[in-house]
Amino acid sequence: MSENQAKYSADSIQALEGMEHVRMRPSMYIGDVGSRGLHHLVYEVVDNSIDEAMAGHCDRISVTINKDNSVTTEDNGRGIPVGMHKKEGVSALEVVMTKIGAGGKFDKDSYKVSGGLHGVGVSCVNALSEKLTATVHRDGKIYAQEYQRGKSVEPVKEIGKSDKNGTIVTFLPDKTIFKDINTYSYDILATRLRELSFLNKGITISITDMRNKDEEGNFVNEEFHSKEGLVEFIKFLDETREPIMKDVIAFEGEKNGVPVEVAMIYNTSYSENLHSYVNNINTHEGGTHLSGFRRGLTHTLKKYSESSGMLDKLKFDIAGDDFREGLTAIISVKVAEPQFEGQTKTKLGNKEVSSSVSQAVSEMLRDYLEEHPDDAKIIVQKVILAAQARHAAQKAREMVQRKSVMSIGGLPGKLSDCSEQDPAKCEVFLVEGDSAGGTAKQGRDRAFQAILPLRGKILNVEKAMQHKVFENEEIRNIFTALGVTIGTEEDSKALNIEKLRYHKVVIMCDADIDGSHISTLILTFLFRYMKELVENGHVYIATPPLYLVKKGAKKEYAWDNDQRDNIMMKFGDGCKVQRYKGLGEMNASQLWDTTMNPEFRTMRKVVIENGVEADRIFSMLMGDDVPPRREFIENNALYANIDA
Repeated sequence: MSENQAKYSADSIQALEGMEHVRMRPSMYIGDVGSRGLHHLVYEVVDNSIDEAMAGHCDRISVTINKDNSVTTEDNGRGIPVGMHKKEGVSALEVVMTKIGAGGKFDKDSYKVSGGLHGVGVSCVNALSEKLTATVHRDGKIYAQEYQRGKSVEPVKEIGKSDKNGTIVTFLPDKTIFKDINTYSYDILATRLRELSFLNKGITISITDMRNKDEEGNFVNEEFHSKEGLVEFIKFLDETREPIMKDVIAFEGEKNGVPVEVAMIYNTSYSENLHSYVNNINTHEGGTHLSGFRRGLTHTLKKYSESSGMLDKLKFDIAGDDFREGLTAIISVKVAEPQFEGQTKTKLGNKEVSSSVSQAVSEMLRDYLEEHPDDAKIIVQKVILAAQARHAAQKAREMVQRKSVMSIGGLPGKLSDCSEQDPAKCEVFLVEGDSAGGTAKQGRDRAFQAILPLRGKILNVEKAMQHKVFENEEIRNIFTALGVTIGTEEDSKALNIEKLRYHKVVIMCDADIDGSHISTLILTFLFRYMKELVENGHVYIATPPLYLVKKGAKKEYAWDNDQRDNIMMKFGDGCKVQRYKGLGEMNASQLWDTTMNPEFRTMRKVVIENGVEADRIFSMLMGDDVPPRREFIENNALYANIDA
């Protein structure tokens, strides 16, 4: 018997308590310990307040990012109960804060439906915080309790009188858990809170950043309140798109015991933008509610189109995709006991929800088409154009496949491939221009790094019909180099990601305005046509340096102006600064040392923090509406003073 076998006994089996398990395996509860997990802590606390609002006991929620990066949430709900819990022998507040799976949302009498997916709630936040303070205003009194890393410091105390009700939670994320990132992004939190205000109309949600002040000297603050709910949400999402109809089509009601809310509008774009929610959670993998929406939409529109006679001259059938081109829609349902499927547990599996949504959409759309014949005609014309474009796109896809077979090894001639056969070990650089591509080919490690030069700026897919996208040579090269299939006539959005040849797809462009534009064009293409690549963490952006600072034999690279100034100060007088205006200005060894060598390079992984906001931003940046784009660039430009 080996030494290891001898040591493996009953004592080797660890039975971790809930809170200890959360601290040891945090990613099981909040997804990861990066940016997404850090911000998820706030969402878990806010979800409790939203539950109070959905139950009709709360109409105001505030979130404050404090100077020390702790976060305070406050609501005017009933306040978490503080009485003695019979089974646990401690205050109910302490049970909620320290026991996984504890809370009122498991009691149907307390909450009919509730937000969140896993039932871990605020106790998980407590476990992953250095310290947390819960303050409850209830029954004319104020109660408080402090915790450290999930454990109570002392029993619940009565600390004063109050004429209001509600719960205040302040927590500081544990830096030993969130090692790489422990600073909250105001924009990420504000985006989610705005989304919640649309999904729960009538509630006022505010956010304040105590770390930053505006031009007038006030702390940065926003307040969100929606009277029309999803109708306003649709208008917000589509503010940079041109509608082809007068009104937002909307439905709100209960079908077969399932509360359903739907809003939709058609625009002049060629993309389909469907966003679905269950109990306020964005189900980006879809599910039965989304399939119910599609079925109701297709059935009703097809029936109307056929009865109108507008399809009589069409020589081919209309497909489901045709009815959704240029459509922006939001589907929100409330489900008492949601069943989730999928890799990230954000795909609804409740079968009964499908028919409820389908019926709601059919009724809503049928009534609208009858009452708005002019809009109805425009929508059907849009569908016919989409069908014609789909057939043209199918021919373009077939051309891509033929070209792939005819080219050597089925790969584009411009691609300099790597020798490694395992996709998990391979990476491909999409490089701006032939010149930089040539330098990258010389500097790369041929074993695992492939280079695909792109000529100029690729097509802006946000403003192009699908067949134009597939006819574009640079885009065809990207498809064939990556090895993924493009879709079929039955499902033009399908992407066979299993055939992906490289698990790192790296966008490498010049560090200037043109380079940023090209990067954005590529990202728009990937988001609209290869979203699975982004969602599965395969897309990265290389970060080449802006400067090389030299003094004698000493040299260092700088990625921004501050780094450049610090290096110059360190080196002293007599420094020479070389400004890299493009990748082609570096030689092969410099490009390898700074941007391609895995040991020293810095690459930014592209993630979708919020799919709805990403859709809105891409539409704004790459669409036709100029003023919102100008305002966004002015507020977010990185290169405005690059040569100052």
